[in-house]
Amino acid sequence: MSFSTLGLSQPLLKAVKETGYTKPTPIQAQAIALIIQKRDLLAAAQTGTGKTAGFTLPILELLSQSNPDMNKYQIRALVLTPTRELAIQVHESVKTYGKYLPCRTAVIYGGVGINPQFAAIRKGVDIVIATPGRLLDIAGQKGIDFSKLECLILDEADRMLDMGFINDIKRLMKLMPKERQTLLFSATFSPEIKKLASSLLKDPAVVEVARENSTGEQIAQVVHFVDKHRKRELLSELIKTKKWEQVLVFTRTKHGANRLTKQLEESGIKAAAIHGNKSQGARTKALASFKAKEIQVLVATDIAARGIDIDQLPHVVNFELPNVPEDYVHRIGRTGRAGNVGEAVSLVCVDELDLLANIEKLIKKTIKKVDIPAFAPDPNIKAEPIQKGRAQQSKRGQNQSRSRSNRSDKKEDSDSKEGKRGNSRNRNRKSNRGERA
Repeated sequence: MSFSTLGLSQPLLKAVKETGYTKPTPIQAQAIALIIQKRDLLAAAQTGTGKTAGFTLPILELLSQSNPDMNKYQIRALVLTPTRELAIQVHESVKTYGKYLPCRTAVIYGGVGINPQFAAIRKGVDIVIATPGRLLDIAGQKGIDFSKLECLILDEADRMLDMGFINDIKRLMKLMPKERQTLLFSATFSPEIKKLASSLLKDPAVVEVARENSTGEQIAQVVHFVDKHRKRELLSELIKTKKWEQVLVFTRTKHGANRLTKQLEESGIKAAAIHGNKSQGARTKALASFKAKEIQVLVATDIAARGIDIDQLPHVVNFELPNVPEDYVHRIGRTGRAGNVGEAVSLVCVDELDLLANIEKLIKKTIKKVDIPAFAPDPNIKAEPIQKGRAQQSKRGQNQSRSRSNRSDKKEDSDSKEGKRGNSRNRNRKSNRGERA
């Protein structure tokens, strides 16, 4: 199958060809035609399988087929994403594939000034890509008009639920016309996602190209057991001896990301950190330097890493295992993208054995264990509880885990003043809103 068989016009086919893609991925092959038919869609695909193009291309095709009269505040399509980085990534995809179409776009997210975003909408746009909180800010000030909205896309909807955006989504739905096309894309297919879909979608087509919570077969997964205080030493050893040139490393906390970055720099490895306490400018600069291979290692927290899209990223390292097992799937999905092979390495200490067991239970797979004799764990070290609020793991649908995840994620993706205002939104919706993402 080729892109030319999916009902895309020549301007889009030309843009796709220039990206170097010749054959649609499974999610693209199934979703594009259904979206062009104006069907509502519930789609589950692993991260890195091309789902962004899976909705970007057909939406551009549909918008190019008509040219309705619009006022300067009205938009025709809206993409909601959980984080700034993902919003920026989707915006770049829209610009890349729509370069030969007269389609105007704007990206809206918190952590930066709101006035330029008001100005961008006033100029007239067809597609807006936004995080929910900042979009509510603008809508609350009559800065955007959804009355002619033709299509709503929820990207990485599972993460939006994790981050507690469900109330924001419901508020936005009340501002939108009931007669619209709605697309819901998710990296995982959970009961919560199906429940959300039933409330938003009308007779949707369902596309699922990967088993729920599965990990890509093209990703080689390995665990190295090591004492906690020797993890940094082992990571440096792996990077240097294996000559890794581009490595995405995950930590649990912002402080941990900063500390590890400093230690790597001191050992002669170029590194940068990306997390919610970094300004948007600093995050953008760090990501650009990583993509350009100006730095070897990007140390990230889970929320900040959403939206990192590097087709040939070869290595992902879990410096610390995530508290929520589903986050493991999202983390290692940063590698092995677009059909490329990748490697996911987890450095596991005795404190994390229960977390590892929960991950293997979720993905229904035993991860390969490889001993490194020089870093063999001390058998006399006893497991200690992981920091308060992180020890107990449960399934995504259980309220205790959900509440803890929501609090952690909201805090993680807040930026100074914007973050404090965003965290107060649920306490006082009538006050000035901020952006959690």
